[in-house]
Amino acid sequence: MPNQSPHAQRAMNQEIQYAVKPRSDSGERTWPAVSVVMPVLNEQRHLADAVRGILTQDYPGELELVLAVGPSRDRTEEIARKLAAEDPRVLVVPNPTGRTPQGLNIAIKASQYSIIVRVDGHSLLPSDYIRAAVETMEETGADNVGGIMAAEGVTPFEKAVARAMTSKLGVGNARFHTGGEAGEVETVYLGTFRRSALERVGGYDETFVRAQDWEMNHRIRETGGRIYFTPRMRVTYRPRPNLRALAKQYFHTGRWRRVVGREHQGTLNLRYLAPPIAVVAMTAGAIAGAFGFWPGWLVPGGYAAAILVGSVVEGRGLPPSAWVRLPLVYATMHLTWGVGFLTSPPGLGQPTPVKPGEPVH
Repeated sequence: MPNQSPHAQRAMNQEIQYAVKPRSDSGERTWPAVSVVMPVLNEQRHLADAVRGILTQDYPGELELVLAVGPSRDRTEEIARKLAAEDPRVLVVPNPTGRTPQGLNIAIKASQYSIIVRVDGHSLLPSDYIRAAVETMEETGADNVGGIMAAEGVTPFEKAVARAMTSKLGVGNARFHTGGEAGEVETVYLGTFRRSALERVGGYDETFVRAQDWEMNHRIRETGGRIYFTPRMRVTYRPRPNLRALAKQYFHTGRWRRVVGREHQGTLNLRYLAPPIAVVAMTAGAIAGAFGFWPGWLVPGGYAAAILVGSVVEGRGLPPSAWVRLPLVYATMHLTWGVGFLTSPPGLGQPTPVKPGEPVH
């Protein structure tokens, strides 16, 4: 066998170490130490609760939390420093750009343990989240494990968005949205990684302002790694609070998903192509109808009818105030995603200089 670099040997040792369940000399289980990484920007409302949910995890092993704090316009950094002063397990590091992939890479570099748990500043984790992640990783040998993005709304609009985001009519058959049986998948929400896998692929690609999770999971799979979904892991997700914010979210998600498709040929399937196809078809139908070819109106009319019927089926159990918003929510998600995909500039995703504090649109 050729000589290996210390970097490669360390990665191999970690792969071997965490492919089996660790035991102490007495036969009792020992739990690997875990690093939790969290990029934060303008999170003063949620940061303290998110950190509390991590530090109070029902996890027997050692745990550290690395906060990569961007140049926030609120009290985020002040709150982060206070939390670090109160608990030695919390480390604060600067993220000058404020962007998510840069913050993740900075936090990972500053962390010290061989299992990396990614969370967001507004994540609400159940108490057994990290335990479930480590157990799943040990049982499956996967490089990244994750669970359900459990959308939960408070207002009628948020409840409608939450229902849409957890239905196949809204987001297709992605298990991290809709649930399902445990098994290998293309990507998961957030994720718990082996450090060796992150080092093997070079961490997050910092040119991907969005869709960086999917893009990196693709590279992990391309290098022989496995991504594993388990319904045991659930993270409460708060949907966007209004129609404008929802439209902006899905427009930019569509734009960046096309960037992933350009970068990694062959990764676009019908789930990703359905929204842009629907936009093109309805636009063509409406134009044809406007010029006197009345059957053209059947396309946008058929879509509207399908959305209304689907909302009746998927909206069962919702309060009326949320149900009446559901058709508009579905249409907004589909159409803005499709328009974003179709209008994604060829240069999007190319490296560009980033000014400190520059907002991400």
